[in-house]
Amino acid sequence: MRQKSPVMRKCISCRTTFDRNNLLKITKDHKLGIMLNQGMGRSAYICKSKKCYTDSKLKKKLQKALKSIIYHDFFDIFEREIANYK
Repeated sequence: MRQKSPVMRKCISCRTTFDRNNLLKITKDHKLGIMLNQGMGRSAYICKSKKCYTDSKLKKKLQKALKSIIYHDFFDIFEREIANYK
């Protein structure tokens, strides 16, 4: 029987490839808006390194990846979620 290979995704900040379980998923749902680590729809992934989630260009990269405008209050929630993963 063939073994499943891990699902690999690329961090939008550092552009390195990781297993999907080691990344934070940010999803844009057309009804519910932007969600963290849940939902289906257009998604972007960020690795859990401090260099990536404190990137000064992260807002622009997320807007481009999700094809949506990201408001400042999202980053307040995002920073609280990052603190939970440490």
